[in-house]
Amino acid sequence: MSLPQFVLIPGLLNDADLWRDQVSGLAGVARPLVADITRGNTLAELAETVLAASDDRFALAGFSLGGLVAQEIMRRAPERVTHLALLDTTMLPDTPERVAERRRLLAMAQKPGRFHGFGNKLAASYLAPENQANREMIARVRAMTERLGPEVFIRQNRIERPDSRSSLPRITCPTLVLCGRHDVLTPPALHEEMAELIPGAERVILDHSGHLTPIEQPEEVLSALHDLLSR
Repeated sequence: MSLPQFVLIPGLLNDADLWRDQVSGLAGVARPLVADITRGNTLAELAETVLAASDDRFALAGFSLGGLVAQEIMRRAPERVTHLALLDTTMLPDTPERVAERRRLLAMAQKPGRFHGFGNKLAASYLAPENQANREMIARVRAMTERLGPEVFIRQNRIERPDSRSSLPRITCPTLVLCGRHDVLTPPALHEEMAELIPGAERVILDHSGHLTPIEQPEEVLSALHDLLSR
């Protein structure tokens, strides 16, 4: 009997390297597949791309923007998902402040010059205080952003973020809602609300992490995914 498929969706300007520790750690219990969400212009297009590349039935994890794609998949094909993990993500539309910030970042990305998309200011927003000087983590994230480049950043940043609260109570598969204690982009209170809306959802808050939980706390994220598959 073949192992179940586990589809892992990265976030904005992330590629498969975001999930590298979880891919290797899941290999004995599942067949990990890292989805590509770099080409679509809407959540609907991204969700259909993931569904087309996946088995008829699969476990699903989405990080940040990938979590929004995962929620769209649950609206479109809930019968295909056996287990769901939503990591450092949101079910809310952008606030006016966030819209303004996205516009500022888009303007910066469109300027000529070298693009790496992860400067010191963003590192302070994405990482826990104890990790903000971690050169290895910063280099790893910066390498992903440089590989994907400004065109992907612009395309992903323009994707509309909907209000998904009404669809969350319809999720019936075993679900994990996880985030970092120091996540200032999608904070713990948001995940508490998300978990309250999903029947039976398990909540995990990682103390030593900011927004980038798969990189900042790889073993803890892996353990939570293993626990999810056992449910």
